Amino acid sequence: MDQKTTILAITDNAAEKVKALMEQEGEEDLALRIGVRPGGCSGFQYSIYFDDEINDDDEVLTQKGVKIAVDAMSVPYIMGSEFDYVDGLMGAGFAVNNPNVQGGCGCGSSFTC
Repeated sequence: MDQKTTILAITDNAAEKVKALMEQEGEEDLALRIGVRPGGCSGFQYSIYFDDEINDDDEVLTQKGVKIAVDAMSVPYIMGSEFDYVDGLMGAGFAVNNPNVQGGCGCGSSFTC
């Protein structure tokens, strides 16, 4: 894919938090893997974890010092998304701001595209 920067953008807050978590893991050659999997009450759930393996069909991009891997099946579902880290009164955590989401479940753990 030629436009890797349009797949996913990472905010400064998310990049800082990811780097801090990778430092805690003690491994610097990990990629942040972001994908979409079937599941939940609305159809899809995000899968976000550190991975040390890059597959041949993965889209790999580096933003703000973070290596990000997205599997080929997930690319259309997260195209144009923003990966953020929020820390507020309701708690802290990572959030995917995805323009492709058409609806979600009441508990907020899954979505439809």
